[in-house]
Order: sequence, then C-alpha cells, then structure tokens
Amino acid sequence: MNHHNPVPAPVIPYSLNKTYAVTILAVHLLALLVMVPWLFSWAAMVTFLLGVHVFGQGITIGYHRLLTHRSFKTPKWVERVFAILGICSMEDTPARWVTVHRLHHVHSDETPDPHSPRVSFWWSHVGWLMYRNRQTHSLQGLEKFAKDLLRDPFYFRLEARPYFQFYYILGQVPAYFFFGMLLSLFFQPDMESMWGLSPMLSSAIRLGLSMVVWGAILRIVAVWHITWSVNSLSHMFGYRNYETGEDSTNNWFVALLSVGEGWHNNHHEDPSAATMQHRWWELDLSYYEIKFLELLGLASDITPIRQHRHSIHENAVASDSKA
Repeated sequence: MNHHNPVPAPVIPYSLNKTYAVTILAVHLLALLVMVPWLFSWAAMVTFLLGVHVFGQGITIGYHRLLTHRSFKTPKWVERVFAILGICSMEDTPARWVTVHRLHHVHSDETPDPHSPRVSFWWSHVGWLMYRNRQTHSLQGLEKFAKDLLRDPFYFRLEARPYFQFYYILGQVPAYFFFGMLLSLFFQPDMESMWGLSPMLSSAIRLGLSMVVWGAILRIVAVWHITWSVNSLSHMFGYRNYETGEDSTNNWFVALLSVGEGWHNNHHEDPSAATMQHRWWELDLSYYEIKFLELLGLASDITPIRQHRHSIHENAVASDSKA
C-alpha cells in the first residue's frame, strides 16, 4: 500500500456518530465481564463458538453474498432468517450495510471508500463507524445503493422505524438467559447456593447470565472484529492473485476467522461469484454451506466464478449452434 488518503469528503466536517460510538464502547465494556470467573461455563464457551459462526453467517452469507451481491437466490423466509441473524450481530440494518459495501466496491481504496486503510488502520477497522458519513447515512445514499432492498416491505420498515431492529437485538438477552437456565435445570449440576436461593436455582441463574455474557455479548464483539478485519487486514496484508486496481489481498488468517471472506483479492476480482475460492487450497467454507442449502432445496442460481461462467456460456452457445 503506497498511498495515503484523506477521510471521505462526506465525513467533513467531523460529526461524532454518538449512537454508534456509545454502542460500540458499551458493548466492548460489557464484554469484559467474561473476565469474571463466576460467569464462565464450558456450555457458554461452546455456545459462543457456535454463535460466532451461525450469527457471523448472517453477515457473510446473508448481508454480503446474498443481499449485497445477489450471488445466489433463496426463498424469502430463508433470506429473512439470514437478515435477522445479521441484525442480531449489530452491524446495522441490511440496507445500510449493503449501501456501505456497494459504495466500497465502486470506490475501493479511493477517497470516497467509507473504510479504506489508506486513511489508517484504525480508520478502516472501526474509526469510520465513529463519525457520521453524510453519504452512507443519507436517504439519497440508500436510494442509490440499496434501492432493490427498499422495495421489500421488511427492509423498508427497518429504515422507516430504525428502533424496530432492537426488538431482535435486545430479544437475545432473555433468550440466552432462559436458555441457560433451562439447560442448568435440565442437568441439575451440584453448585453452591447464591443469595439464599436453592443450589438448583442459583446454578440456573449463574448459567443464564454466563450465556448472556459469552453467548450474546462476547459473540457480538467477536463477529464485529472478524468483519472489520476484512476491511482492514485484507486490504493491508496478504498476497494477490489479481491486479484489481486497489489494495485488496488474500489473507489466510482473516479467511480462517471469517470462513472464507479473507480471500478478499479474489472477491474484488469477481464480486458476483458466490465463492471466493479460486485455488484448491483457498478453502471457502461459506460457499460449501451455500451449496449445502442448494442440496436441501433452499438455494438456487448460485453464481460460479467468472471462468466457469464463461465456460457455461460458451457451451450454451455451442449447443445452440448445433441445434
């Protein structure tokens, strides 16, 4: 990376995005509760690891490959499930996420790019979220880059009533708490009493709180940093299969954490493809999960990489000529 950019022009004059900044800071501070030994449990740890993958796919498969690039199709209810998983990851509404990412592809590592590391690593990773971007936060930006989503009443309602997403986000807290309680009551571990409560109820409350802290709060923070690393690390460190006119790289570490998104140079070469695996060893687990959905009849019209699209087109032309 040999260039330095100023921040995007719509950010000037600087205006702190208090909602985003306070939320990001507050959730990180709450995640520090994992340091409290009393709130640790192996069940919550396993739930955290599973949740990072499941809810992370709301971003990777849902927000990114399905809604932004339309690289495959699903029934509406499946699309909604992915969208809600994405909302629960607290990365903004689907239309706003799509707007930012499509703008990123149009102006990747140019000054209008919302989160280029050419400004700084900190800016690309999280700093860009701290200040109001008058393009990505405008109705004009949504209409330009996410008009297809706004035609859908579900996504339009999320923009018309932004607080609606918090029904999903905050609903995770009681869901995880009662899941932990039920799990504890089912197995009835022998643990010390608390606040004068019976050992059974005490352990149930403890596991419920553990699930909230590990399964919901820490998981949200983990998914945030995995997503942000695609913006930062995958435009700074790694190798390139293609000269794409910007700084995207293939970063194996980010690919491992994000189950495929780190093969970012491949993605910038061919954004329409449902897969980012261009070499046999560039494993893209997210793509194979999309193929599994196809096997179940829940995904169709999966877009292959450009070379395969050309081969399919040439074979179709040859068949038509013979006919």
